[in-house]
Amino acid sequence: MDRNLLSKTAAAMLAKGKGLLAADESSGTCEKRFTSVGVESTEANRRAYRDLLFTTKGIEEFVSGVILFDETLRQSTIVGNEPFPEFLAGKGIIPGIKVDKGIHDLALSPGEKVTEGLDGLRGRLGEYFKLGARFAKWRAVITIGPGIPSHACLYANAHALARYSALCQEASIVPIVEPEVLLDGDHTIERCYEASEATLSAVFAALRAYNVSLEHTVLKASMVVSGKDCPKQAGVDRVAEETVRCLKRTVPAALPGIVFLSGGQSDEAATAHLNEMARAPGLPWPLTFSYSRALQNCALKAWRGAPGSVAAAQRAFHHRARMNGLAAQGKYRPDLEKQAA
Repeated sequence: MDRNLLSKTAAAMLAKGKGLLAADESSGTCEKRFTSVGVESTEANRRAYRDLLFTTKGIEEFVSGVILFDETLRQSTIVGNEPFPEFLAGKGIIPGIKVDKGIHDLALSPGEKVTEGLDGLRGRLGEYFKLGARFAKWRAVITIGPGIPSHACLYANAHALARYSALCQEASIVPIVEPEVLLDGDHTIERCYEASEATLSAVFAALRAYNVSLEHTVLKASMVVSGKDCPKQAGVDRVAEETVRCLKRTVPAALPGIVFLSGGQSDEAATAHLNEMARAPGLPWPLTFSYSRALQNCALKAWRGAPGSVAAAQRAFHHRARMNGLAAQGKYRPDLEKQAA
């Protein structure tokens, strides 16, 4: 465990005005996204699309790191055939890697999931480090419903996140822990707050139990929001207020920073929520983004698999990265969207 390297990586990931691009969609998720714009999800098309994102000029001003999928970590740029991790590192962007093996039904807990992928992880992390990855991500999924999340679900997922984090740090890789409380459901923002607080409390108790160094761990948090089918949707100010309150009550100040997932929010809502939270007084850690859909959506729609649309897609991606870079500093304004349009 190289503490100096871990400190350096974490500090660079959380550099002011920058955030992470989550480009670690599994082949299944990629297929869904590509199908929505009429593109076949082949290895060549996935490579072309990731190449479009990574080669966008100037994104290193707003993007500090990219979470890659195993396939993408092994691919190369179309021009110059340079391995993606080397190309990104050359731009000052840190390559990261998603290491979990996806969610599965949690035995004896109907409606709940647990993330798998601990078997063989030590060996995979050693290989990923050699391929250039300096941080990793593991996503747990927490569902809100009648009587859930259960203690069993919170315990199982917190335990897996802690074991994964310890293995990452042993390999000198910064772990991102992502316990995502899902947006799905008709629950109120109050119910989301309860589930989020219980989830984060369980995760940090487990991290301590497994001797994980909190100074070298990054939290990828979901925001405290109303369920997407809730008739009463909380506004931007309320989401920011409840999310910050929840984080302050559960997340140790020792953490180098917190990044947010967009979790199915619209592009502009994810940006507005982040902006409002970044402006909150007395935050013990920097807050920034680690968005997938909320950064890529507009680029994917502009691209639609057409080589002639690459420039338009890159402009759309650059704009969203810039808006979120401003939001991470509390400097975003909705009228900036119109100026770009």
